[in-house]
Amino acid sequence: MGYIQEAKENQMKKKVEEALRSKMKQKALKECAEYASKYAQCAAGKTISVVWHCRKQAKELNECLHPYTNDTVLEEMKKEYVAQQEGKGPVIV
Repeated sequence: MGYIQEAKENQMKKKVEEALRSKMKQKALKECAEYASKYAQCAAGKTISVVWHCRKQAKELNECLHPYTNDTVLEEMKKEYVAQQEGKGPVIV
């Protein structure tokens, strides 16, 4: 395999991973919409003080997001993607 072909494949893999990460984040935010809303309400009108004023809401949001946005979830999504792509032609994201 030539250098150019290898570079193209690596670029494709990066684009696929970026798309999967984006999908993972969208799902997480959907699942944690209540906590995201509470954090947004707390943060409204604040700048630097948001760090200490909204610490509780930020912690709750992060605790909700973590089960949906960790490396294990990403690896599972990659496995599902590969399984879907088996037997198909070139991957286009």
